[in-house]
Amino acid sequence: MLVEAVKLLSGEPGYQGYGLFADREVGKIIMGSWWESLEQAQASNEHLQQRRAELLAPFASSQSVMTTEALAFTPSPQVEAGGGFRLGRFQLPLENLDKMAEQFRSAAVPAFQATPGFAGAALLADRRTGLGSVGTLWATREALVASRSAQAASRAKAVAETSMNLIALEEFEVVLLDRRD
Repeated sequence: MLVEAVKLLSGEPGYQGYGLFADREVGKIIMGSWWESLEQAQASNEHLQQRRAELLAPFASSQSVMTTEALAFTPSPQVEAGGGFRLGRFQLPLENLDKMAEQFRSAAVPAFQATPGFAGAALLADRRTGLGSVGTLWATREALVASRSAQAASRAKAVAETSMNLIALEEFEVVLLDRRD
């Protein structure tokens, strides 16, 4: 399935990457793809929707698709299988999205970069709803665990400065990361 997923996606115009992450204890997987534009992401979703459902049927009893814009990110993260991925899902007032992106670039990313084992980060959001996520990649599971307090401090600052409402915080194992940017 992993090879076929990357093969299918990489044939689509604007493809820049794919990640597959698992919480083996809970039995949950999350996937994300990276595109040059929102339009290309939406076109790929429409084109591959049926095949994706077929590929995931043996592994997932339910699926949810969300298309978001990358408001800020670190380029070309490289993490091997077994690395760590933390995902924070949030909602905030639409008028605070740009402020959040600036705070992410100017304060959060430098704080993450100072943390051993940091490999990459992205701030994604839907400008129509204010729903979004912050994903951070860590070289190892140990680095992910060791980064919890530093990342909590960055999250607390974002909550205070942007009226962000943290909805969920999850941690996963990196199963596959393919980035081409």
